[in-house]
Amino acid sequence: MFIRRRRGWELPESAATPQHWVLNRRALMGAGAALLPSAALAQRRGEMPPGPPLPPHERNPRYVAGRELSPEADVTSYNNFYEFGTSKSIWRAARRMPVRPWTLRVDGMVANPREFDIDDLIRLMPIEERVYRLRCVEAWAMTVPWTGFELSALMRLVEPQAGARYVTFTTATIPGVMPGLRQSWYPWPHVEGCTIEEAANELTFMPIGLFGQPLPQQNGGPVRVVFPWKYGFKSGKSLVRISFTDTRPDTFWPVIQGQEYGFWANVNPEVAHPRWSQATERLLGSGERVPTQLFNGYGEFVAGLYTNLQDERLWA
Repeated sequence: MFIRRRRGWELPESAATPQHWVLNRRALMGAGAALLPSAALAQRRGEMPPGPPLPPHERNPRYVAGRELSPEADVTSYNNFYEFGTSKSIWRAARRMPVRPWTLRVDGMVANPREFDIDDLIRLMPIEERVYRLRCVEAWAMTVPWTGFELSALMRLVEPQAGARYVTFTTATIPGVMPGLRQSWYPWPHVEGCTIEEAANELTFMPIGLFGQPLPQQNGGPVRVVFPWKYGFKSGKSLVRISFTDTRPDTFWPVIQGQEYGFWANVNPEVAHPRWSQATERLLGSGERVPTQLFNGYGEFVAGLYTNLQDERLWA
């Protein structure tokens, strides 16, 4: 008899933020920060602080999410980060990851390859806050105030060569604090990628903070990338390397299940995931179901990137 065992990525539709879970969770929100540990409790658990205070910064009014911010307690305790496990409740495990010292290497086809200490990099970059919508491929969504810098600012510093066509983003692998690395069917390290044009787009953001505080480990601290018009799995977390290349990279989710997850992964309500609809999304915190927007509502900024790519599988 054939017995099929599901891998961690093979989720049924019911696993995509179940309605009853979201609504029951609202009853806990009155406790707010009580979901997160006190400093003393965190120390006893071996949890690491997410980093030093952020530099002074202001919110950029150009990027308007059109929604209320998601509850901070939800955003920081309901996370996908497979290096720490396949459940959404990995925040305690993730907070054991040290984030200082931390280096980010930028290399490949660039004139000025560099290895940055994270705090030196932060001092070099123009830091601001942006409120973005984030849409998960599992059909849930949140609205987040990120603090960080445009990837294009870092690109100007390292100067990509004319032949560079793609950018790859590599997540840290720290076996001592990342139990998920023991799952051998995943193609570690986690690598994501985009085109050079997508990387240079003004929306492409490198968060180092969240809700005015250093970016928590479970949310991808100390530094990650965010493409708000793409499904969230494209936004690599806890980055240790950014590399410029002339070859399209084999990225994490298409390697695992290419029929369900593609290189582009732009949000489109009319293109369903093979196992669930993408026409609507649940808002984290309220559980409200709302229509999904093409490019997650950011078409005015990014639609022009794809005008000559009609033959590509842009939406998976």
